[in-house]
Amino acid sequence: MFAAYAARIDPDQPLNGLELGERPAPGDRTGWTTVTVRAASLNHHDLWSLRGVGLGEDKLPMILGCDAAGVDEDGNEVVLHSVIGQSGHGVGPREPRSILTERYQGTFAERVAVPSWNVLPKPRELTFEQAACLPTAWLTAYRMLFTQAGVRPGDSVLVQGAGGGVATAAIVLGQAAGLRVYATSRDAAKRKRAVELGATEAYEPGARLPHRVDAVIETVGAATWSHSVKSLKPGGTLVISGATSGDRPSHAELTRIFFLELRVVGSTMGTKDELEDLLSFCAATGVRPVIDEVLPLDRAREGFEKMASGELFGKIVLTC
Repeated sequence: MFAAYAARIDPDQPLNGLELGERPAPGDRTGWTTVTVRAASLNHHDLWSLRGVGLGEDKLPMILGCDAAGVDEDGNEVVLHSVIGQSGHGVGPREPRSILTERYQGTFAERVAVPSWNVLPKPRELTFEQAACLPTAWLTAYRMLFTQAGVRPGDSVLVQGAGGGVATAAIVLGQAAGLRVYATSRDAAKRKRAVELGATEAYEPGARLPHRVDAVIETVGAATWSHSVKSLKPGGTLVISGATSGDRPSHAELTRIFFLELRVVGSTMGTKDELEDLLSFCAATGVRPVIDEVLPLDRAREGFEKMASGELFGKIVLTC
């Protein structure tokens, strides 16, 4: 079957390890099922895999891709939960959980095998392309907002780095849930787009906000860390799920954190139940993922290049 896969690890030039071509189709395995992929979306996790983060040389070649929507063996339209081994389903109770492409072949292929437990019904209100955007970036944003930050309608939130998949999802979900959402971006066009999607206002990184916020959604890391901490009201929560600009800020702001009793919470992906809730939320409210571009699988390299350059707003989706 045709697939986009990591053939080599290159920390400095990750796209050098990306190849497109034929790979073996999934075999039968007890407790697992094979899904015919209709759409799959790119995540920065795929670039990190090509750099060797979470993916060892001994696992190569590895088909990339965490997210997918497609058709199961019975003809049902489904969405895949990307976390494998949660509660031991399909892999045994002693194996630690992982994300697709770390131990098991991913979704950038005509077919993918996952534990049967990881398959959820796709709401009929969502297209395959829309549903394929949800299991990683949108699920991460959903968990950051509503589980980890615990915000409620009327609360205020700062989303750093508008344009990225998680940040875009947080803006849209936050607005739909009745939050006052502020966003930042270095790019004026992305700031304008953030407001169009529901942000109350969008600013350049580091700008002073009209008031301190209840929570900050942080995926940028070192470049925005100090601003994130300073933007919180006393007792506020900073939720971090990524560090695209680096994980070692020059100013940790420890004094401010303990004096104002701020909460710093790490967040990774989400649970199957949270994904089910997210799917229902989108179906019921009309919220839809923001898609930057849809490409056929054989043009996957173009999608990777666009994501690596940062010249996108929302998700890039590959179709089979």
